[in-house]
Amino acid sequence: MSRIANAPVTLPKGVETTLTDSQISVKGSKGNLNLSLHDLIAVAQDGEELKVSAKDGSREAGAIAGTFRSLINNMVLGVTEGFQKKLELQGVGYRAKAQGKKVNLTVGYSHAINYELPEGVTVETPSQTEIVISGADKQLVGQVAAEIRKFRPPEPYKGKGIRYVDEHVYRKEAKKK
Repeated sequence: MSRIANAPVTLPKGVETTLTDSQISVKGSKGNLNLSLHDLIAVAQDGEELKVSAKDGSREAGAIAGTFRSLINNMVLGVTEGFQKKLELQGVGYRAKAQGKKVNLTVGYSHAINYELPEGVTVETPSQTEIVISGADKQLVGQVAAEIRKFRPPEPYKGKGIRYVDEHVYRKEAKKK
């Protein structure tokens, strides 16, 4: 049995959950998130707590119970506090500009890149070289950050590119004659 699944998910004030046999819905101040449940797990609400348990004692059911407990906890955190990823652009002439539901990136190509944001994600650009991605769904925020970073990943020689704020880029020494 997973040790993670043994810990209950505590519901803070202002969070509503709706449980059916195959789906859980969590609603809070930052939005509404849904998750389809696996056949091997059961979720029970006990007052202000959600408990995830495996239906049988198999190893796979225990692992899935731990995974779903973490997913449900991330949903509760997302609808109360939200998630954020910060990116920075390094390079001469590299800049970003948020325009409604699009992000305009100038990252050294002959054309500007317009990235269309999915529903539920917002982007801010406090400066021309910073991008702050925020939303209620942790997976979606991380996916958008990865897709934006993919346009120009940091290269190891000069360090130019789009990187996460806390990312360390290993620098290589240039070729010697």
